[in-house]
Amino acid sequence: MKISNETKIGLMAIIGIAMLVIGFNYLKGNGVFKKERNIYAVYSDVQGLKKSNPVVINGLQIGRIENLDGGKDMKRIVVTVSLTKDVNIPKNSLALINPNLLGSPSLEIQLGNDKTYLQNGDTLLTTLSGGAFDEAMKLINPVLYEVRNAVQSLDSLMTTVTGVFDTPTKNNIKSMIRNLNLATASFVVTSESVQKLMDTQSGALAASLSNMKIFTANLNSNNKSLDSIMQNTKAFSRNLAAINLQRTLDTLNLAIDNFKAGSEKLNSKDGSLGLLLNDKTLYNNLEGTSNKINILLDDIRVHPKRYVSFSIFGKKDKGNYITAPLIDDTLKVVKQQ
Repeated sequence: MKISNETKIGLMAIIGIAMLVIGFNYLKGNGVFKKERNIYAVYSDVQGLKKSNPVVINGLQIGRIENLDGGKDMKRIVVTVSLTKDVNIPKNSLALINPNLLGSPSLEIQLGNDKTYLQNGDTLLTTLSGGAFDEAMKLINPVLYEVRNAVQSLDSLMTTVTGVFDTPTKNNIKSMIRNLNLATASFVVTSESVQKLMDTQSGALAASLSNMKIFTANLNSNNKSLDSIMQNTKAFSRNLAAINLQRTLDTLNLAIDNFKAGSEKLNSKDGSLGLLLNDKTLYNNLEGTSNKINILLDDIRVHPKRYVSFSIFGKKDKGNYITAPLIDDTLKVVKQQ
């Protein structure tokens, strides 16, 4: 098969264009056949950073700036970093822009110490750099550069303090100082009161100590009386201890037992008193005897001549014996009265 010259020219042109694109990308640092990772950094000022600017770690280029996008408001500029080398970048690493007075700026990554690493699509932590003027100042006069940094730090500190101590906070601080002054004044008054209390001539503490001294002197003068009271108390306690309390309790228990035994005998039918108190037959006999005595006394009262005769010519009354007790008329009279 014969290839025409037009076909050969077209193939040569395609190959040339491909070689031109590959060489251009190679010169720009773009990998053509290598898969790259992209990470991101966000700045408010990129300080002249452009596409294809190098990204370095410790002076060694590990990638390039792939893209910069600030949106419509241009307040947050997202920088896309394309990594051409397979490196481990800790998550707490910082990305800062290093301006160059003689060339294009570069993006420097300062490695952190985290054990976890950034993956494809993660975002770097960023920090602001001083710019080209700071670099020139550092080279020309390092002392003046450090002084300027110290002044900037002091200014940032004062700005922070001013922002923190707003009007309510300042008022609170004034109130605290006022309360502290009041507390100090109260402390002065308290110290004066304490001083008056501790005064050896007119202080209350001195008076209390004087009274205590008088009291102890009185105790010392009455020491003999106190000793006598203590001796009497000791003798009383000794006599109380000498009482045979156990023997008294034993005697009391014996008396209680005897009384209990006597009451038991009274309740039983063994003794005379027990039979007298508990036997119904004796009660009935006594009641019958009492009834007969009443009949006899009534008969004597009604027929005295039957039993006693005082007349020589009289005779004993016979018959009409009383067989039942008569009604006592004296009881009726007593009841009526």
